Amino acid sequence: MTDVSDGVLHTLFQSDQGGHEQVVLCQDRASGLKAVIALHSTALGPALGGTRFYPYATEAEAVADALNLARGMSYKNAMAGLDHGGGKAVIIGDPDRIKSEELLLAYGRFVASLGGRYVTACDVGTYVADMDVVARECRWTTGRSPENGGAGDSSVLTAFGVYQGMRASAQHLWGDPTLRGRKIGISGVGKVGHHLVEHLLAEGAEVVVTDVREDAVRRILDRHPEGVTAVADTEALIRVEGLDIYAPCALGGALNDDSVPVLTAKVVCGAANNQLAHPGVEKDIADRGILYAPDYVVNAGGVIQVADELHGFDFDRCKAKASKIFDTTLAIFARAKTDGIPPAAAADRIAEQRMQEAAAARGR
Repeated sequence: MTDVSDGVLHTLFQSDQGGHEQVVLCQDRASGLKAVIALHSTALGPALGGTRFYPYATEAEAVADALNLARGMSYKNAMAGLDHGGGKAVIIGDPDRIKSEELLLAYGRFVASLGGRYVTACDVGTYVADMDVVARECRWTTGRSPENGGAGDSSVLTAFGVYQGMRASAQHLWGDPTLRGRKIGISGVGKVGHHLVEHLLAEGAEVVVTDVREDAVRRILDRHPEGVTAVADTEALIRVEGLDIYAPCALGGALNDDSVPVLTAKVVCGAANNQLAHPGVEKDIADRGILYAPDYVVNAGGVIQVADELHGFDFDRCKAKASKIFDTTLAIFARAKTDGIPPAAAADRIAEQRMQEAAAARGR
C-alpha cells in the first residue's frame, strides 16, 4: 500500500505529468461512494470537467486516470477559448451495479464542498439524469436536463466539433474540407459516435463502424442499411484498406505502439480523450505521414456546451462557438508546420501559453 501511495504522490507532484493544484479523495460509506476529484489548473477560471463512473481495477488506477483527465481538461478548455481551468472526477465502481440516488447525492456534496473551484458535468458512465440528482446538492453542476435548467446531452455538440476537426484535416491534407466520398472508420458508436455517423453520412462519406456493444452497432446498421458497414473490432477497423480517416470515439490509449504501425488511415480525428498512449506516440504518427488532429481540441464541443449552461444556455450560440474548432484545428496544423513539431505538441504550446499568460495577469 505504501508503494501505491508513493507512486500516486510522485505522479501528482511531477510537473510534467502532474502539477495539479488539488486532489480530493472522497468516501461515503453509507452509499458506497469512492471518488477522486482532481483540479489541474484554475489559472483561467474555475476548473470544469466531467464525472467518469468506471470499475477501475485499483484505486491507484482511478487516481491516475483522474490526474490525466484533469490535465487534459486544462488544455481542452484553454484551446476552446473558455474562461475555465481543468478538472475531472472519477467515481470508482460499476455504475450498473452501484449507482444510486444516495451515492450521487453524496458525490454532489463533495463537489459543493469545493465552493465553486470545480464545476462538474457528464462523462463515461454518467448521464443527464445523474447530473439532475447531483445538482440537488451542488449548484456547480452542468449537463443537466432542460427541465432542470440545463442544456441536456452534450454529446451532440461534441460530435459536431469532431466533424469540424475532420473537415479542417481534409482542408489541410487534401485542400478541400468536404468529406464526400471519404472512407471514415469510427471505433465506438455510443453517446458521441452515433451523432458523428449522422454528420458524415449527410455529407456523403462512406462509414465503417465497430463497437464492443453489438446493440450499438446494430442500431446504426438498422438506421442506415446503406452507407454504413461494420467490422468485428478496432483491430480490424484500423487495418481497413483505403481508410481516409480513423476516429477513436471510445476510451483512451487508442494510439499506441501496437496500433500506430498498422494504421491505414491518413488522418486520425476522434472524440476519445487521451488517445496518445504515452509521450512519443505523436512523433511515431507524424513519422508515418499520418495527420493527427489533437483529441482535446476537436472534442471540445461538449465542454463548450456545458460551460455555456452556466450563463443561460443558448444552443445556437454554442454551435457557433463549436464551429470555430475548424479554424482552431487549422491554426494548430499551421503552427506545427512552422515550428517543425507534431500537431499535438503545437496544440500544447498554444494552450500552455494561454494558461501562463492568464496566471501572470492574475499574479500567480
